[in-house]
Amino acid sequence: MPRSEGGGADGGRTDAERTADGRRDPGRTDGDRVPPHRSLLVRLLATSVLIAVCAIAATAWLTVRTTTGAIRQEQGRILTDDTHLYDTLVGRAATHRDWSQVDGLIGELASSTGRRIVLTTRDRRTIADSDPKAPRPDRVSAVIDPLHVAPAGSADADRIDPRVIGPYRLTADARAKLRAAADRLQACLERSGAPATRIDRPSGRPVIRIGNDDAAIRYKITGVCPTAELDTPTEPERKALDRLNALAAKCLRDRHESVVGVGLDFIAINPAVQDCVDTARRVQLTPYVAPPALLFIGDAQVPAVASVGLDLSPANTTRIAGVTGLVLVLTVSSTVLVGRRLVRPLRALTTAARGPGDGHARVPVTTNDEIGRLAAAFNDLSARRERAEEQRRAMVSDIAHELRSPLNNIRVWLEAAEDGVAEPDGDFTTSLLEEALQLQHLIDDLQDLAAADAGVLRLHREDVFVRDLLHQVATAHRAAADSAGVTLTVRTEGDPKLYADPVRIRQMIGNLVSNGVRHTAARGSVEVSAVCADTEVRIEVRDTGQGIEPEELPYVFDRFWRAEKSRSRSTGGSGLGLAIVRQLTHAHDGTITVRSTPGAGTVFGVTLPVVPAERARELASDPLRPT
Repeated sequence: MPRSEGGGADGGRTDAERTADGRRDPGRTDGDRVPPHRSLLVRLLATSVLIAVCAIAATAWLTVRTTTGAIRQEQGRILTDDTHLYDTLVGRAATHRDWSQVDGLIGELASSTGRRIVLTTRDRRTIADSDPKAPRPDRVSAVIDPLHVAPAGSADADRIDPRVIGPYRLTADARAKLRAAADRLQACLERSGAPATRIDRPSGRPVIRIGNDDAAIRYKITGVCPTAELDTPTEPERKALDRLNALAAKCLRDRHESVVGVGLDFIAINPAVQDCVDTARRVQLTPYVAPPALLFIGDAQVPAVASVGLDLSPANTTRIAGVTGLVLVLTVSSTVLVGRRLVRPLRALTTAARGPGDGHARVPVTTNDEIGRLAAAFNDLSARRERAEEQRRAMVSDIAHELRSPLNNIRVWLEAAEDGVAEPDGDFTTSLLEEALQLQHLIDDLQDLAAADAGVLRLHREDVFVRDLLHQVATAHRAAADSAGVTLTVRTEGDPKLYADPVRIRQMIGNLVSNGVRHTAARGSVEVSAVCADTEVRIEVRDTGQGIEPEELPYVFDRFWRAEKSRSRSTGGSGLGLAIVRQLTHAHDGTITVRSTPGAGTVFGVTLPVVPAERARELASDPLRPT
């Protein structure tokens, strides 16, 4: 039987409006064109443009209105927090000789600022960490050294923090006396018309400030407001100043500068002298402060806004307009491209579906998305439809051929009897009966196949012992096997049992046995065997007949297929037996296979479940039901 693989000469057709010979498709008219306002492409394009314009406009407006102010506020907060962290830790180092017990302060600062804070030695050994489990920030934010503090707005760390007191700290009695003297000086200045305020230095020594000038204690208001009492160092301060001047003098002599002394303000007019004084102070104060430390500051929380701001300058306005236009162009272009890719296969599918019923048109599969898969499914459906159509035509031809032969024989015998050529004796009646039985057998087979195809084939299931059933089949076909000189045997392992329709199982195995006997030469053999494996029973019919060519194996279960292409009656059968076996096997939830070696024989194998799926569901829903 010729078979089609579902290919079509027009499967690669790219013009969806014309047939393969160039004529317009008669199934398509100008009235089938979709109006522009209902076109999928136009609607997709309009929706995309509207969404893009709205998104761009809203984003630009929100960005201009909120980003700059929010960023500046965030940057100011971060700068304030960083300054506060640096100043607090410098003050801690200025008033303590080491970094012990600084963990509490680090935790408080981290909690109040929301920042990750890590303090390490110069060789980066951790002193305190607000989040030890997290990785340390890579960049050093600042060096905490109260003897080398950078003035605000400067990158040079050359100032000594005023909170470093060292040996200049006053006792409580000295502080009380100096404050009393400062109060008297303040009152004197106010009486003289010079409003003054008192400021206490970290060492406890008071300073009188007149306006913005804190040098009031350095110049003499002769005869009016004496300042000698505030200018005189206490005994501890004098000793500390002597030590400081000695260190500074050594530095000045090394630099070949004149040796001068400094007071409690630590200020020298000559820059070279001031440099030596600062160096001497650092040497003197080093034992009283914590060693220098490295400060790492990280972000414990992600900032709410970006780190750059926008303004509405002409350049930025032009830039925003250009970017907006570019985004709009890209949106329109991409939408048109995608829309065309979506619409093209849909139009091809519509044209192919509206084509002639016998055209079996194909559409090109250009994508691997949902539409591409739809096109592939359509092509597969068209191919299966084409194959079904060819099988239907072949089946009608085969049925006509099978019916014609016995009917012709009956007509010929009856005409011969009518003309007096044949004598209506016993042989005459037997011949007519054989032809009638052939017709009845063919009709019964067709009826079984039609019922199976329609899903109305009724099965009357019951417990079936396979060994007994196989012996019944062998007994029924023993006479035909003996007359053909074929040995028919049955072999079973144990006594397997099925829940199946015994009549249909006998019909199924009988067809296989009859087929084997028919195609096995004299002195050959046909063996029927059964074996149970777990939840399945495997039944095999093995013959030593002529076998089947490998290229013919896929078609052995097709209706009206015969190994004998001449369809000679000498081989018997209607060509429906194996097709019925396959349908009955499927009706019992089983599978059937065939393997053959030309010239050596063929093996048909039927695998059936011991308990079919429907029966298993019944048992599962009712555990008390007997199996």
